[in-house]
Amino acid sequence: MLLIGMLDSPYVRRVAISLQLQGLRFEHRPLSVFRTFEEFRAINPVVKAPTLVCEDGTVLMDSSLILEYTQALAVRSLMPRDPAMLKTDLRVIGLGLAACDKSVQLIYERTLRPPEKQHQPWVDRVSGQMLAAFTDLEAEVGRRPLAVSAAQMTQAGVTTAISWHFAQLMLPQLLPAAQFPVLAAFSAQAETLAAFRAAAHGDGRCVPPKMAQ
Repeated sequence: MLLIGMLDSPYVRRVAISLQLQGLRFEHRPLSVFRTFEEFRAINPVVKAPTLVCEDGTVLMDSSLILEYTQALAVRSLMPRDPAMLKTDLRVIGLGLAACDKSVQLIYERTLRPPEKQHQPWVDRVSGQMLAAFTDLEAEVGRRPLAVSAAQMTQAGVTTAISWHFAQLMLPQLLPAAQFPVLAAFSAQAETLAAFRAAAHGDGRCVPPKMAQ
């Protein structure tokens, strides 16, 4: 399998880290939807990251849909089987993805739109949604701590860790770590795991430790 996309995207990181924890082999190609648009388009005309090229050539996109497929191939499942535990994990994943979505919207608004064309009421609304998602996520993880070992981490843990790390890195002025101690501590622990270090935020290429040997 071939994973396409830059690791400065929380969604690409989500897939890269999950594939490692699932025990699946893959190659990562760090193409940018901006700088290498044409090269990306040659693989996926939609130019959406992450993109996964399956072994038979089928092209999948959207991190959640990609992970739904790889879940069927996984050596180790990242989703609980018990309905009650699954419901709780899906609640956490939904909050993490909502926080990611709003973080990305804010970054695009600030970096791609000229200052004179930015609409402050929209910025305030999206900022409020992002903070609401992280506030609820802080409460959820505080009530039910997430496993932070490579052997026990679930998709809820992966999504929580990458969403906080991304937003804290890109929008620190909006997310004082002191106000979210549970998320800050969990993400810091997660970032020490080999799967996270192999897919560090940035423009590098993910090479899982076992594949690098």
